[in-house]
Amino acid sequence: MKFRISQIALVVAGCMAPALGHATNGYFSHGYGIKAKGMAGVGIALPQDAMAAATNPAGMAFVGNRMDVGLDVFMPQREVEMGGMKFDGDGRDMFFVPDFGYNRMINPNLSLGVVVYGNGGMNTTYETSPFGMPGTAGVDLTQLFIAPTVAYKITPDHAIGVSLNLAHQRFSAYGLQPFAMLGLSSDATKLTNNGEDSSSGWGVRIGWTGRMSDTVTLGATYQTKTKMSKFKDYAGLFADGGDFDIPANYGVGIAFKATPKLTIAADVQQIDYSGVGSVGNPMASPGLLGDPGAPGFGWRDMTVFKLGASYQYSEKLTLRGGFSTGRQPIPSSEVAFNILAPGVIENHLTLGGTWQLGGGKELSVAYMHGFKKTVSGSLPPFMGGGTADLRMSQNSLGVAFGWQF
Repeated sequence: MKFRISQIALVVAGCMAPALGHATNGYFSHGYGIKAKGMAGVGIALPQDAMAAATNPAGMAFVGNRMDVGLDVFMPQREVEMGGMKFDGDGRDMFFVPDFGYNRMINPNLSLGVVVYGNGGMNTTYETSPFGMPGTAGVDLTQLFIAPTVAYKITPDHAIGVSLNLAHQRFSAYGLQPFAMLGLSSDATKLTNNGEDSSSGWGVRIGWTGRMSDTVTLGATYQTKTKMSKFKDYAGLFADGGDFDIPANYGVGIAFKATPKLTIAADVQQIDYSGVGSVGNPMASPGLLGDPGAPGFGWRDMTVFKLGASYQYSEKLTLRGGFSTGRQPIPSSEVAFNILAPGVIENHLTLGGTWQLGGGKELSVAYMHGFKKTVSGSLPPFMGGGTADLRMSQNSLGVAFGWQF
């Protein structure tokens, strides 16, 4: 059967558009592809399916001819407590995160493929506004990547790969009128309640995977900052007139085949949130919202450590598990603005498995629990002073169908 990769990617992207995902390591996903998600997101040195390019494009040279389609149901719980009152941000508490990967070996050393996935996002929906006004308040950000990928084996055991990341993101905010009333925005008409705005851009991810021995594989990957067009309808909210680039991120990984049935793998990932002004600028930055170098969410760069294991229980069943932990991206000094984006999760536990269905077909599942975390800090005088507690916990359950052909 012949597939036209570009047509498949566009069809899948169209299906994903109304229901992109929200995330866990800051606003990035804890992993890409259901198999990797079952191992806490490990995948830099352990390509397992056609979603490998979302983590390390070099891995596509080792997965063969295959297609994978997955759906993850993501269920976050977010809450803020301030002034002795609790505000529930779960007006929307379920998100559907599809993904798609396709890979074709052009010859034994060269592969062409594409992955389509929700990179991440953030959402809060407060039915009772924590900003002291009647009505609802919140934000919604979603990001979609379409990544055509080429990978090449420079030797039988070493491959390099590159993906062109074509990105599209959407954003909306509502109920933020108090920021305008307090004179905190450079353009109150482009601060809130302007419906959904979108932006597009591109970047590049490169990677290397090397089998150092029969038991040890290493990998490394780097994704450039993805330069995005500005959210013009929210130029009075985000720094630099609505700029919201996707931060650079990079990492290294190792996979160790401890026994013929057991593989243990680990990744270290760095996400440079501070390199994007609207995300990384502290709230105490000079200027008004929307100005050059203006206040942002104050997120720190995040280092994430991931450890996963895969065990071939039988010819038909493979079991997976993993744990990841990361540096808290939100300092206690930045809780005020992050009422809108309480991405405070640090630790994840995952489980997963794959059943072989015969004929090269398989079914995979993954479960993730993000342990509840609270970050507390002082509120500025214009918000009444006192303290605020940001809390979040998460669960997700995903399933994927894979076909090796």
